[in-house]
Amino acid sequence: MTSPRARERLIQRLRDQGITDERVLDVIFNMPRHLFVDEALSHRAYEDTALPIGSGQTISQPYVVARMTEVILQVDPKRVLEVGTGCGYQSAVLSQLVDEVYSIERIDVLYRKAFRILRELKIDNVKLRYGDGYAGWPEKAPFDAILVAAAPEDIPPTLLHQLSDGGRLIIPVGSGSDQQLQSFTRRGDEFYQEDHDRVVFVPMLPGAG
Repeated sequence: MTSPRARERLIQRLRDQGITDERVLDVIFNMPRHLFVDEALSHRAYEDTALPIGSGQTISQPYVVARMTEVILQVDPKRVLEVGTGCGYQSAVLSQLVDEVYSIERIDVLYRKAFRILRELKIDNVKLRYGDGYAGWPEKAPFDAILVAAAPEDIPPTLLHQLSDGGRLIIPVGSGSDQQLQSFTRRGDEFYQEDHDRVVFVPMLPGAG
């Protein structure tokens, strides 16, 4: 279930798909992904696939976690905002690579689950908020990077403006199976867009509850 061999196979798959940042690969190898999924699915925890976590949400595919993390690490962030905590896996990965993680979840049961798991893992540099991801976390802004783990149809301008100068937002944009992973790097009042992978995320919805 949690054998080193299963983790090694996952890391090799990520390498084969183009993940090159050794820091990211090391964290994903060592992070106990099986703790973030229901016990009935723990035998699949180190497959490169998204898995259900309840409330119509999923834990992201490891490749997507690695890719999004790799893209924001290119700007050497210290403080990161995550929108869509889910079960807390992406938060936990980020916690090993940056100084501070602020993460927002709109579904209470997932917020509480992530809080519990992160506490069990003694991860203390992640701050969680139950609330609306569209609003960001203005009192903690600006952020060196913002990672959005749900897909809006349009870029939320509030998030763009919570980036520091030189900061980067990575976000899936679109609906259904027609989504594009995009990043936006802030230079003063300008934002420079780059397209990455085609992806499928749950839709980004406003509000909490």
